[in-house]
Amino acid sequence: MLTVSEAQQRILSHFEPAVSHRRAAVARGTNGVELQTLSLDQTAGRVLAEDICATIDLPPFDNSSMDGFALHAADTRGSNSSNPVTLSVVADIPAGNLSNIVISPGQAARIMTGAPIPAGADAVVTVEVTDQSREPGAPAPEAVSVYQPVQPGENIRHRGDDIYAGSIVLARGRRLCAQDLGLLAMLGVSKLQVYRSPRLAIFSNGDELIPVEAPLIPGKIRDANSYTLSILAAQAGAEVIPLGIAADECAAIHKLLDLAVEAQADLIVSSAGVSVGAYDFVKQVVEEQGHLEFWKVNMRPGKPLAFGLYRGIPFFGLPGNPVSAFIGFEVFVRPALERLSGAAPLSFTRRRARLAEAIDSDGRESYLRAVVTEENGALLARLTGHQGSGNLLSLVQANALLIVPSGVKSLPASAEVEIWML
Repeated sequence: MLTVSEAQQRILSHFEPAVSHRRAAVARGTNGVELQTLSLDQTAGRVLAEDICATIDLPPFDNSSMDGFALHAADTRGSNSSNPVTLSVVADIPAGNLSNIVISPGQAARIMTGAPIPAGADAVVTVEVTDQSREPGAPAPEAVSVYQPVQPGENIRHRGDDIYAGSIVLARGRRLCAQDLGLLAMLGVSKLQVYRSPRLAIFSNGDELIPVEAPLIPGKIRDANSYTLSILAAQAGAEVIPLGIAADECAAIHKLLDLAVEAQADLIVSSAGVSVGAYDFVKQVVEEQGHLEFWKVNMRPGKPLAFGLYRGIPFFGLPGNPVSAFIGFEVFVRPALERLSGAAPLSFTRRRARLAEAIDSDGRESYLRAVVTEENGALLARLTGHQGSGNLLSLVQANALLIVPSGVKSLPASAEVEIWML
C-alpha cells in the first residue's frame, strides 16, 4: 500500500490549474489555463488569475479619524481642564466635503470622521476633550475650548497610510474573501480575471442506498455521502454536478460515469464500491475505459481509496463509510481541487496537543476524531468515543482530527500529537 504522502504526490501530478475537458469560449492565459473576467460581485470564493496593483493611494487624502476639531497642535500645548485653550471656529467640514479654508494659528475647524483635513491644520482634537456637545444636528460653534493637548499628526489618517499607488495588494492565486472584495471596491476595481471553477461530478454507489426523502425500509439506508461530499466540494470552490445513486451493477455505474464525461467534469468522485466485496464493481468499470493508478492507501480510516482516469478524466473512488469518505476527500480530493482552482493547496490548521488519555491504533497512519480544549494554557485532545468509520456522529462532535503516524500502535496519556483543527 502507498503511504498517504506518496498517494498525495501521485494524485497532484495529474492536476494543473483549470485544465479543462470543456470547449467553452473563454479567455486563456499564456499557459493555456482557462480564465474568466467577472464583475466584482461574482467573484467571492474564486481564485485570482492576475496580480492586482493599486492605482490610487488609500486613503486618497489626509482625513480625520475622529469627530472633533482640526487645528494647530502647537496651539494646544499646556492646555488642561483648569486652563483650556480657546480657538475661533472658522469652518465646518462634514465627511464628503472639501474646505478651501486655511487654518491659521488660533483657529480651528469642526470636522467629522473621514472628512479631508483642511490646509494649515496638523492635528485633530476629539470632541470629548472640548466644551462642545456631540448632539446630532448641533450647529458649529463660534469658538471651542480645548482641555487636552494633542501632538502633530494625532487623529489624522494620512494619504497612503494603508496603500500606495503601484503596490501589489492581492497576488495571483489568492482565493477571494469578503475583505478582499471590500478593498477592491475601495480601489475602484469593478472587474477581475479569475480561474474557472473546476467541475466535480459526484455519485454514490450501492443497492442499499435510498434518497433522503424516501421512506426507510428494512435493509436500506439513506445516502449521506452525496450531501457531505457536495458541500465539501462547494466549499473548496468547485461547481458540483450531482449524479445521484448507482446500483451495484456495471451498467448503472457506466451510465453515471459517462454522464460525468458528457457534463464535461474536470474530475469524478464516487463513494463506495471500491473495496473487495463481491458487488464492488466500480474499479472494474473504471478500468474498462481507463486505468487505476492505485486503490489502497496505508491509512485509517479510508484504506480502500482508488485513484485513476476514466476516459481521460481524473477519478477518485472514496470508501463508502461516511467518515472514511469525509477524510478521504479532505486528505486527497481537496488539494486536487485547490490546484485545479489555481490556488496553492491548503490544509487544515495543524497544531500540537497533548493526549488527555492513552490511545491505541493499528499501525496505519490514522486520523482519529477528537475534541481539543485549552486547559491551563495547553491544548488537550480527547477522542470522541468509538472510532468506527460508519459513526458520523463522532465526526459531528469533533473539532479536530488527531493524527497517529504510521507504525505507531499506541500512545500514552500526555504524549504530544499532531492535530488538524476542523
